[in-house]
Amino acid sequence: QVQLVESGGGLVQPGGSLRLSCAASGSIFSFNNMGWYRQGPGKERELVASVTSGGSPNYADSVKGRFTISRDNAKTTVYLQMNSLKPEDTAVYYCNYRDRRYDSWGQGTQVTVSS
Repeated sequence: QVQLVESGGGLVQPGGSLRLSCAASGSIFSFNNMGWYRQGPGKERELVASVTSGGSPNYADSVKGRFTISRDNAKTTVYLQMNSLKPEDTAVYYCNYRDRRYDSWGQGTQVTVSS
């Protein structure tokens, strides 16, 4: 199994920035995909951004140009730098790890964008 521990959520004003971190541990497979999903109030969970073990990123249209995903393979950690935050970015953000064996989720971290 793979365990995920997230950190970095919080309350920020519109236009502000936050950085989320997710550390993976356990049975990590060399070829994997890590990413961030979010679920806003009354909404379904949606992909925010993901990155392969080779470093290729993928972004939702709503966050392109504002969010940056990166990963440190040595530490099996993935980061989400969120800039120019908007109230509609308010959600619980979940880290995800996926390989050919496992599909693991973190416990979620709350991001609230409000003045």
